[in-house]
Amino acid sequence: MNKKVQHMAKKTTSKKPSSLNTMSMAELQAELQRRERGVRKLERRRERLLGELAQVDTELASVGALSASGGIRRRPRNEMNLVDSLATVLNGKTMSVTDVTAEVQKAGYLTTAANFRTIVNQALIREKKVFKKISRGQYTAK
Repeated sequence: MNKKVQHMAKKTTSKKPSSLNTMSMAELQAELQRRERGVRKLERRRERLLGELAQVDTELASVGALSASGGIRRRPRNEMNLVDSLATVLNGKTMSVTDVTAEVQKAGYLTTAANFRTIVNQALIREKKVFKKISRGQYTAK
């Protein structure tokens, strides 16, 4: 619990009598007024936080991080991982990184990455057992 919530919890519990049966009508009315003030304060805080959340949603949407339904965009699911998809596309062919990036997407690999070509390049470099570098920027499957 953060300090503000702890402070509010102490505030509300420290003034409560142990039993409502022993309170006078004036004390009951004072307690109700105190609680109503607390509710109004929490409602104002809720509205402020909802406003902040709306601003964050707007910022996320402006950078494309929200889906059409307003939720956070999830990574798409593919039948094969990237390395297997690249190996399938490169089987028996030599291609540039740009060409293999386009072909793997044309073959159905889904991605939301803005820098997908860089990701493909890193996969081709990293997976030396699967891919062979023919010349600068040219790869084939082993």
